[in-house]
Amino acid sequence: MSQSELGRRLGKTPQTISGWFKKRVPAEEVIPACEALDWGVTPHELRPDKYPNPTDGLPVEYQANAQAAAGVDS
Repeated sequence: MSQSELGRRLGKTPQTISGWFKKRVPAEEVIPACEALDWGVTPHELRPDKYPNPTDGLPVEYQANAQAAAGVDS
């Protein structure tokens, strides 16, 4: 997905999204961004400082997949 498409889905300007890629996604935008990306990116990947565990912030149905990818036993 392009930055422009992500911006459209989130109601943000392309400049705002570009700034996120240059710096970091604001904490309050992490979950909406992950949802817009169909959970192809996890909150942990975007903000490990706010979501220190690989499954933090994930919906339950995605947690098992994230744990398996990280090599973590449930």
